[in-house]
Amino acid sequence: MLSNTDQPKWVFAAQIGIGILAIILSILILINPIISIISLIVLVSVLLLVVGIEKVIAGIFVKNRARFSNLGLGILVIILAIVAMAFPVGTSVFVIILVAVALLFDGISRIVHGIRHKNQSKLDRAFTIGVGALEIALSILILASPAFGFGLVASIIAIALLITGIQILVAGLTGRRISIPTPDDDNINSSNSNRQ
Repeated sequence: MLSNTDQPKWVFAAQIGIGILAIILSILILINPIISIISLIVLVSVLLLVVGIEKVIAGIFVKNRARFSNLGLGILVIILAIVAMAFPVGTSVFVIILVAVALLFDGISRIVHGIRHKNQSKLDRAFTIGVGALEIALSILILASPAFGFGLVASIIAIALLITGIQILVAGLTGRRISIPTPDDDNINSSNSNRQ
């Protein structure tokens, strides 16, 4: 494995650039969360469109038992992707509401689980009920104001991106890089230990 001094300088420059870009993106997301969620929806829609086209092509040209299901699913995915791209705000609100409903049901199930399972310790039950109540409160807030849901999801994404960006930037500035051991490294280490 190459030592840090053997690494080309462009690797560290790339790390610094990627780290700065990730930090800037995280700040932009925190400043305007709605734009970031809409951009994410458009990106996912484009990916879905590509997947749908691939399925349609497979349905037309590949002759097997799943031919018609591939064709039907591909057309459905293409339609959904086009609708999502045409109405990104509406799609974003729909996704946020789905997340809120999922949180609501999960919160209710956690509270029921915490109340019914008397064989658990009081601390476990209290924690389960507390998490369930928090999920229900968040879901009600999101359903009452989808903008709050936008802000919450965007904030989580932005914080994760900020932490990752800082980590990459520090690695580039200090001249470190995350190294992945290769089979050659294992062979070198084993041959060195055999010589000793």
